[in-house]
Amino acid sequence: MPATPEIVASYIAWMAEHGYAVATVSRHIASISKAHRSLGEQNPCRSELVQQALRGMKRIKGMAQREAKPLLKEDLFSTLEMTGHRMKDRRDRALLLLGFAGGFRRSELVGLNVEDVAFDRKGVIVTIRRTKTDQEGKGRKLGIPFGRARWCPVKALEEWLEAAEIPSGPIFRPVSRHSQVGMSRLTGEALSIVVKEWVAKIGQTAELFSGDSWRAGFGHTSDAMLSRYIQAGGNVRRECGEPRPC
Repeated sequence: MPATPEIVASYIAWMAEHGYAVATVSRHIASISKAHRSLGEQNPCRSELVQQALRGMKRIKGMAQREAKPLLKEDLFSTLEMTGHRMKDRRDRALLLLGFAGGFRRSELVGLNVEDVAFDRKGVIVTIRRTKTDQEGKGRKLGIPFGRARWCPVKALEEWLEAAEIPSGPIFRPVSRHSQVGMSRLTGEALSIVVKEWVAKIGQTAELFSGDSWRAGFGHTSDAMLSRYIQAGGNVRRECGEPRPC
């Protein structure tokens, strides 16, 4: 005492290397800061060097925490094999398959309404009304064709809407233990819980997955290239090699 900014910054780096959580590091720095104030010493924690160290750790830790483990095709199919005929299972099948096929952000998926989907002979056209990168608010349309394998996102969506008797409004909704379908919209957090529940049943570490895992998996498998951006009024089409717009 007193500590120099260099010592405190080195301490932050040491804690980061040893896996300390951001909240824990912040508490330690707050304690050091309080100790210096109580002694009337110059506070090293207010220095630019220490603040840069804290910002750097938060940025790195934050990126690590946000990176969801990809939900690959093999994992997806394994989870689907475990689904049954309960109302919740029907919803989750549609949710998992549509999310994977379209590489949707979880906010996009839970934000979908019945009015945003149009079925035709080739599949379904999904209109995404608001997106993070859509500065003009025009939205975009995404075509998802019928699947050739056993698990088809279009069929799963049709079966869910029919079984749940949802004529309009939110597509994905809470389902009670007694298979009662709610009126509200499923939240992004609830969507993540759905993913974690199913991957845990196939022996995966649930904490590594989230509602963005299929978006991560979308870029890890060529079969995920089945959905493509289309212009308003166009037909569902399959254009291999064309990247999905972000």
